[in-house]
Amino acid sequence: MKNEVFEAFDHGRMAVVGKTVDFDKIEWSKHPIFEGVELKHIVPGSETNGRFSYHLVRVAPGKRIGNHIHETQLETHEVIAGDGFCINDKTRLEYRQGVISIIPAGIEHEVIAGADGLYMFAKFMPALC
Repeated sequence: MKNEVFEAFDHGRMAVVGKTVDFDKIEWSKHPIFEGVELKHIVPGSETNGRFSYHLVRVAPGKRIGNHIHETQLETHEVIAGDGFCINDKTRLEYRQGVISIIPAGIEHEVIAGADGLYMFAKFMPALC
């Protein structure tokens, strides 16, 4: 899966006073449950005392982040590139570049990538990991 906009994020940088994080130095990891889903942990919860975590997410074409619930985390998805949809509390939301989706804690949701795959910036408050 190649996409210029997502590649810019994949090789991007986070700047915080006194610290920078080069994204290309962070390894992609396979999602522990969902096949075809990979994560790059940009800001793990261990660095924020569990207050929040940020992750780049790529979902291969036709693959899914299956139906699940985060009991205590508010989750946001910022769609960087690709397409697909999210079923959020039984409502279908189309995902395309520029869409931001908010998933409150305790809400069932799943994400399904379209033919071009899906690239997102996911944020969790409090941290997922």
